[in-house]
Parts: sequence; structure tokens; C-alpha cells
Amino acid sequence: MLLATDLSARCDRALDRAAQLAQEWQSELIALNVFDLSSLPDQSLAWLGGASDAQLLQVAREELARDLAIAGIQTTPRVIRGTDTPAAIRDMAATMQAELVITAVSANETLGRFLLGSTVEALARSLPLPLLVVRNRPRGPYRRIVVASDFSELSRHALRVTAERFPGRELVLYHAHASPMAGLVDDLPPSEDLFAVQRAECDAFLAATALPQGTSVRQKIERGAVEAELARYVRRHDVELVVVGSRSSSGINSLLLGSTAARLLDWLPCDTLLVPHP
Repeated sequence: MLLATDLSARCDRALDRAAQLAQEWQSELIALNVFDLSSLPDQSLAWLGGASDAQLLQVAREELARDLAIAGIQTTPRVIRGTDTPAAIRDMAATMQAELVITAVSANETLGRFLLGSTVEALARSLPLPLLVVRNRPRGPYRRIVVASDFSELSRHALRVTAERFPGRELVLYHAHASPMAGLVDDLPPSEDLFAVQRAECDAFLAATALPQGTSVRQKIERGAVEAELARYVRRHDVELVVVGSRSSSGINSLLLGSTAARLLDWLPCDTLLVPHP
């Protein structure tokens, strides 16, 4: 696994989650910092005072080493200087043959809404391997996991990966659909016929999906816009992780996603795992 950190406090939760997953999966963890003066204010002052690149990089290495020592696991630290952070992370992931990249949300507005930074957005749209965006403080292994589905091959692959990575958990396969009259009629009562169709489609989707033996999947179908309904569901049921299928390179544009994926990443009050189709 590759942890991408800018050494700021907001990446501490991502580091803690990376450490927990490394222990659970018995995986090698590589921690990467693409050196940026803006992440450490004293480094900017040192640079203005004439410090060399070698000196500044050494300070960043020491900072990263201290953070990793607290995590209490064997980790390989890497600090590099780069002008294109997403490209540097992708290149390191490819070089180290990583299977997962872990990072954190990058800011918090005064109104309390978390925003993805440009680096996370660029990775979400181009990384050819799963990307875990950590928002919350880990309180143990992931237990309450939801897989968002539009019944496409993308979400089928995401469900399979989730079942393989998190055995023994009951997974929730979540689907939200907007009413055909959404926006035209307020408080339109749910159509039982439409729900029946959605349930049948969900049953067929699961029946055609090869999952590890013993995998438990519970269905949840709701009416409404997926980003709004899923965010409410996450709050009501204290969901810790939402998994979403995505397309790499060409952007996030499955039937479920498109601009919806960006909104899910922005608004879901839990960690999000993006799983690109191979």
C-alpha cells in the first residue's frame, strides 16, 4: 500500500488508517511525501533564508520518520521533490507495484464542509488502482461497509473487490433511484411497481456476481438522488466506509457516477474507496 501524505495534521487520520490496514492485511506500507514548501511553514522560512534543497528534504524525511514511528508498524518512508504531485504519486505507485493508494481530504471550510483538494481530485480521475480517501479517525477495522451500485459492471467489480478485501463483514449493496417525475411534482409517493423493478434488478445483479464463499450482502434501495440519500443513510447507520466503482484515465463517469462521484467524495461523512475497473 502507498500512503500519500503532505505531513500536515489532516493526514494523521490517513496514516492511522493505513497502519490499521497494513496490520490487518499483513501488507507492506510505503509512505510518500512529495515535498511542498507550503505544507510546513518553517520550511518556507528556511528556504527564504537560503537553505538548500538537500537540507529541506532532510527535514521532511525526519518529520515523516517521526510520524511513522508513532504508527508502530514497519514502513518504508519516501520523500521526493516534485512539481506535479498526482503524477509523482502515480509513478511511485507503479514503481512499487502498490495495490492501494491512501490519502486524506485536504481542507475544511469555515462552514464545516470538507473539500477534496486538486491532488485528490486528480488521483480520483486518473489512478488505475483503488484509492482510499480517509475522512474519519479510525476506531478499529472497518465494520459497517456500503457498496454503492448502479448494477453496472463497474459496481460489480467494486463489490467483488470489497468482499475479497473485507471478509466476514456484512456488506450493504446500496442503490438509489430518482423518480421519473423528480423535480416536477413535490413529495411524489413512491411507486411500488418501480421499487419492484429495482428489487428484481438488484436480485439479478447479485445472482450474476461471483463472490467469495460466505459473503453476506444485504440490499438497500431508496428513492432520491444517490448523493443526498446515501449521505443520510451513512449518518443514520454510522457507516464507516462507502465503496464506489469508477473509471480511471477517462474520469469518473459510470452510470451511477459522472459528476455524482465527485459529489459523493465531497459530501459523504465517512471514508470512501474508489475502485476502478481493471
